[in-house]
Amino acid sequence: MSEGNVISLIGRIHEKTNRFIINELKADGIEGIVPSHGEILNVLFSVESCTMTELAERIRRTKPTLTVLVDKLVEYGYVNREKDQKDARVTNIVLTDKGSKLKPGFREISNKMNALVYYNLSSEEADDLERLLRNIESRFPD
Repeated sequence: MSEGNVISLIGRIHEKTNRFIINELKADGIEGIVPSHGEILNVLFSVESCTMTELAERIRRTKPTLTVLVDKLVEYGYVNREKDQKDARVTNIVLTDKGSKLKPGFREISNKMNALVYYNLSSEEADDLERLLRNIESRFPD
C-alpha cells in the first residue's frame, strides 16, 4: 500500500533535476541561466519569435513572472524584445545569435537528463510513467 509520498518524491526529483541542469550549464561555462529560463529558450529554439502572451501560455507562467525571466535573458544578451511590425502594441521575444548558440548545449543536457530518467525502464514502463504523471497533473487546476 502506498505511503502517500508521491508529491514529496516529485518535489525531490524536481529539485535534483534543477540542480543537474544548473551544474551542466556551469560546466558549459553558462552561468545565470536557471531551468525556468530554459523553458523560454526551448520555445524560442523551435519558433524563433513569440509574443509575450503566447510565451506565457506555452510555459504556463503568468505574464509578470515571464517579464522577470525575459528581463534577465535580455540582460544576459540571449533574447531581445522587438515591437511587432504589424501591431506596435505587441512585443515579440526573439533569440539573439548568442541565444541561438545555446541550442546544442541545451539539447545535450536534455539528452543526458532523459538518459537518467529513463535508465533501465522498458518502453512500456516509460509510457506508463508519463501517462500516470499526466493523469495526476490533469487533476490540479491551472
